Amino acid sequence: MTHRKCPECKEEVRGRADKIYCGDYCRNVANNKLNRDSNALMRNINNRLRKNHRVLQELNPKDKSKVSRNKLLAAGFDFNFFTSIYTTKKGTVYYFVYDQGYLSMDDDYYLIVKRD
Repeated sequence: MTHRKCPECKEEVRGRADKIYCGDYCRNVANNKLNRDSNALMRNINNRLRKNHRVLQELNPKDKSKVSRNKLLAAGFDFNFFTSIYTTKKGTVYYFVYDQGYLSMDDDYYLIVKRD
């Protein structure tokens, strides 16, 4: 019988033949190290998306509102972060942050809509 060592803490691994780590703690530490860089990037992007969604939701209480660009920016909205783009048959382009969308209008105003 071969003695396997945990790649994280170097303790002996006991249990199933295909078990790699000595326990949950070492497995979690190893996986967190492996995913650290991508997790930070995703966490930052998700935080910006959540902030954008919150801003649109607050400025759109009745599922359809007209808001100035300055008001969106003052609330912390970042136009670089959205989850999808919807183009109508007429060619009108809506940008969505989950279920909240916005459409650029004349005079630096935006129409905010909620998708059902």
